[in-house]
Amino acid sequence: MAEVDLSDAEKIFIKHGVQDNCREDGRGCEDYRHIELETGLLSNTTGSARVRLANTDILAGVKAELGTPSPDKPNKGRLEFFVDCSANATPVFEGRGGEELAAEIGNILTRTYDCPSCFDLEALCIIPEEQCWILYVDVLLLECGGNLFDVASIAVKAALYNTKIPKVTVSRDEGLVELEISDDPYDVQRVEVQSAPCIVTVCKIGHSHVVDASLKEEACCLARLTMGVTERRTVTGVRKEGSGSLDPASLEDMMQTGKRVGELLNKSLMDSLLEEERQGSKKKPVGFLK
Repeated sequence: MAEVDLSDAEKIFIKHGVQDNCREDGRGCEDYRHIELETGLLSNTTGSARVRLANTDILAGVKAELGTPSPDKPNKGRLEFFVDCSANATPVFEGRGGEELAAEIGNILTRTYDCPSCFDLEALCIIPEEQCWILYVDVLLLECGGNLFDVASIAVKAALYNTKIPKVTVSRDEGLVELEISDDPYDVQRVEVQSAPCIVTVCKIGHSHVVDASLKEEACCLARLTMGVTERRTVTGVRKEGSGSLDPASLEDMMQTGKRVGELLNKSLMDSLLEEERQGSKKKPVGFLK
């Protein structure tokens, strides 16, 4: 991850601002920066989305392929994440520099989506123990400007919302099973993401905490919670990072902030996705692929 070197005076300024609920860019402690969102950008995917928050730019694409259910989940489809950190995002990612961060993002996405109540994998099963849809979700980090986990989760949820899987008809004849995949672009199955989680990263700075930390704020953070939160405030995964410790009161306070902000983030994202879909072909592309 890109790092910023700050002087002691800069760190004190940032900590005091957070303590007074007025960050260096004027935001309150629970405010996100402006987010740009686009879906349906990549024609060679089943669904795609691009999200930009300040200088963080992430592209997510979904490809649906037929495969075999996992032996331990014979009546469910599969959701697999692959994350790549472009060397153009920051010099730190050159060579194999981004592999560790990519693995971290992929692991926490897998963990937050591994919750029966937040994502219905049974809807992706065609024939139990034999055939199911596998959704391969590729996440590409194009530019690094802080708060990577949150932006990656927003891009993933938006790409899954944009995903349209062809309808499959199952027929049996003399013991043989045949699958017929519809080639009608309107005869599709949508992925239900209403209850899918977004990740909220809560950073402890001084005696207070913030969400959507900038690179400078991340440099002042000694401990953070990365939480998967649904629109109903259900926490689907939590991970604590950093060398600093968290006392029980701070931990509870940060968890409540994460749930409160996560609820609003999910609702705002769904409202934006529904509005973009209503606009249809009238929507104006705003990103680099226009």
